Amino acid sequence: MAEQRIVITLDENGKINAATEGIKGEMCLDELQELLGEIAELESISKTDEFYQTNELHAQNKITRRQQ
Repeated sequence: MAEQRIVITLDENGKINAATEGIKGEMCLDELQELLGEIAELESISKTDEFYQTNELHAQNKITRRQQ
C-alpha cells in the first residue's frame, strides 16, 4: 500500500492549510475532519486529482480443477 499522510502548515496569521497525500476519494475529507474537526473551521476545499480516484482493492481468486 502506498504511504498516506496529512501535511499541516500554519501561516504567520495562524491560518491552517491541510493537504492529504496518498489518500484517495472521499476518504481524504473524512480523515481531515477526524483530525481537525474540533480545532479548525473549514473555509474552502481544493480537490486534487487524488480526490477523484478510487481506492482499488484487488482480490485474487485461484480456481483449480480437481483431478478425478
